[in-house]
Formats: sequence, C-alpha cells, structure tokens
Amino acid sequence: MTFLYYFLPIVLAVYFLVPARGGSLKARNWVIIAASIVFYIWGEPVYVLLLIGQTVVGWVVGLLIERARAKGSKRMMKAALIGGIAAGIGSLGFFKYSDFFVENISNLFGTIPSLLGLALPIGISFYTFQVLSYEIDLYDGKIKLQKSLPAFATYVTFFPALVAGPIIRYAHIEEQLTTRAHSWEDFRIGIRRFTFGLAKKILLANTMGELIEIYKASEVSAYGAGGGGTAALFTWLYAVAYTLHIYFDFSGYSDMAIGVGRMFGFRLRENFNFPYIAESITDFWRRWHISMSFWFRDYVYIRLGGNRVPPARRLFNIIFVWFITGFWHGAGWNFIFWGLYYAAILLVEKYALSRFLGPGDAGKTARKQIVVFARHFYVMILVAVGWVFFDAASLPEAAGRLAMMFGGADRFVSPEALYYLRSYMVPLIACAIGATQIPARIIKYVAGTGKGRKALIVLEPVYICALLLVVTAYLVDGSFNPFIYFRF
Repeated sequence: MTFLYYFLPIVLAVYFLVPARGGSLKARNWVIIAASIVFYIWGEPVYVLLLIGQTVVGWVVGLLIERARAKGSKRMMKAALIGGIAAGIGSLGFFKYSDFFVENISNLFGTIPSLLGLALPIGISFYTFQVLSYEIDLYDGKIKLQKSLPAFATYVTFFPALVAGPIIRYAHIEEQLTTRAHSWEDFRIGIRRFTFGLAKKILLANTMGELIEIYKASEVSAYGAGGGGTAALFTWLYAVAYTLHIYFDFSGYSDMAIGVGRMFGFRLRENFNFPYIAESITDFWRRWHISMSFWFRDYVYIRLGGNRVPPARRLFNIIFVWFITGFWHGAGWNFIFWGLYYAAILLVEKYALSRFLGPGDAGKTARKQIVVFARHFYVMILVAVGWVFFDAASLPEAAGRLAMMFGGADRFVSPEALYYLRSYMVPLIACAIGATQIPARIIKYVAGTGKGRKALIVLEPVYICALLLVVTAYLVDGSFNPFIYFRF
C-alpha cells in the first residue's frame, strides 16, 4: 500500500518535474538513484552499503579494464575482471552460503556448527549478476565503458527490478541510460502492465498461496512437520496450487517491474513467455525466468565450451550449470537436487527424446492434438514435481509429499480434500486459463475489429481503476504475503 499510493506516485511526480535540459537525463537519473536507495533502505537499511559498494566496485572494475585495454595489457584486463568477479561472487557467497557450508562441514566431522546467522541482503542474487554481466561484456568488448557513475548506478540500483529481477543486461539498456524517450503512450502501457502484474500477484498468486498454507497446516496437524498430507488428492491439490502460485507470483512481479520501467522510459526485456504451454522441459526453460536462463547460458555454459566440446565435457557442462542454477536459488540441498533434477531431464530430452518432443505438429487433426496434449501433460507433471522439491524445507519433506502423490497415501480422497477442491475450484480454473495464451488471444481478437479496438481504448481506464480498487480491497483486508523470489 505504501509503495502503491505514496512511494511510486511521489517518485514519478518528482522525476517528471525535474527538467531534462538539453536532452540530458543526468538529473532524472539522480532521482531514480535516490528513489532506489530509499526503496532499498525501506526493506533493508543495513545492507544498502553493500548495494552501494558493489555498484562502485563494478564501475571501478570497468575503468580498470578499459585502462588496461588502452595500454594493450591483456593480463591486466584479466586481473581486473577476476578481481571484479571475486568481489561479486565473494560477497554473494559469504552472505548467502556461509551457514550452509558451516553446517554441512560440521555435520561431516560430527561437530556442533557455529552459524553466523546472517540475514540475506535483499536482491543480492540479482544485482550481483547485473554487475558481473557488465564486467564480462566490457572485457569481451561487447559494450562500451560507462564513464558516468550516476548512469551506472541507475543501471544497478533501478528499484523496479532491484529485489527480484528480471536480471537486466547492461547491453540491453545501455542507450536508454542517457537517451531514453518519454511519452504518454509509454506511460499508459506501463500503468496497464503494472496493474495487471499487481492483480496477478494479489488476486491469483495470493489466493493459491492461501490453499498452500491450508495444506501445510493440515499436513502438520495430521502427521507432524514434513510428514505428508491427509490424502493423495489434497497433496496433488497443493502441488497444482504451488505450480500456479509461483508462476503468477514471479511473473506478476516481472510485469510490475517492466510496467514501472516503461513509465520511466525504460523498455525492459520480457522475463516470461507462457512457460506452462511448453511442449518439452527444454522449451519450458526458454520461457521461464528468461533473464536467468540466458544469463547462465551466456556466462557459464558457453564459457565452459557449450556444445563445442567433446561429449563427456558437454555432459559435465550441462550438469554443472544446472547444479549452480539450483544453488543460486537457495542454500539448501533441495535446491541443489532441484537443479540436478532438471539437468537429468534435459539430458534425457537431448539424447533420447528429441525426436518425440519439440514444437507441436501443425494442423488440428485429432491425432496431432493428442500428441500436443501428451507433451503438455508430460511437461506439467515434471514441472509440478520439480516445484515440490523447490518449495520443501528439506529433501525428506519433499520425498514425503511425492510419496503421497504417487501411491504412498492411505487414501486418495478425503472429505477435507474434496471440500478445498470445491472451495478453490473457480480460482484454480481462472489461474489455469490465465497461465495460457487464451486471455491474450481474446483481447487480440477483440482489438482486431474497429469497434472492439475503440471499446478497449475507452474502457481501459475503467477496468484499470476497477482492478486497482479490487486489489486495494484485498490489500487492506489481507495479510502480508511477500513475493517468493524476495528469498533469493
């Protein structure tokens, strides 16, 4: 509520009241930087110094790389890059993984762990990767040096994407830092995108979150923490709810970030492309958290040789990339297993199932539609299983839930499961439809007609205001439900 009705309107007002003299955006960039610092302090006052420090270090590393390039010293360039990577990965590793390593080493030697108990700095996984991408791309000569510290700080600290992405590549907004355009059309599109993202989070993701919490409370009540659910159907209901919850939660945040960015004149890249319509797990990861998937592809997988290496090394590259992808999400064995789980599936698809998967067949014959449905079903089952590991507090907890789903429950149906299935049937159906292209196709069809397009233009302010009113009512009446990816 504070962000929606105080912070964002005030920042936008100040931003556009500050003149862009001679086309220069320096003053407006300072507004964004100041707003981003206030935004970060609101949630994490102590670690704002870490954010500022990483920003300054990334900028200085860029200067050192370019100075070494001017001197023709490849060795000094490499030293500067290694120093920058060490600073970024070092701070990320210290704050995010110290207790994980201490605990596991202590368990290995049978000693009592002395945990540091450090709070995880908000957004560190995201802004660290942004700084690293700038340093690496500058070293490779793919981008030009950013001499202006304020412009570079605008890139790193930009508050809409600061705490949960998308991971912005410097190359994608390099020109926008100094020459972006502003228009009422961009502002209108930004408001619409932000509002839709907010509605996805509050109305859809949070409703699924309620069902998830009900299941977990029932699970603990029936068997103790991590002991399983009350019936197989209820556990499947939980898995489906979490699958929809994390999509609308994270894609909703990305929509909000892209929408706010558009209001300020930035055109951020898409982070989701209907991942639940994918026909293979390979396709799923081209559509889910696109900025992260492509970051690991470009800066890890390709750096290790990608597909240009012998088969054994290629196998190692894939496994290693997915190991660190899982580990990036959290300091827990369930996240590591989740990453390796996808590595195994992708390897099977690559070497055994490639001829059976891939793009859906053209046409609408019954046989082809059955094939496409089978592919979708295959993807959604594997993805739902993956999210069970992702959401679990431990591997035994995940194993217990999966056992309930696949034959380990005393019964398949219970009165409790049927009650919550009936209670949440409408939002489940709404979320399932909303995760597909059906709503977008309906809007596109309506907009394709002259009268429909005019009606949408006239009605847009009405339904945007109506959505904001409904969301506000939910925010006033509901409990605090933070975005899932704030954890990472």
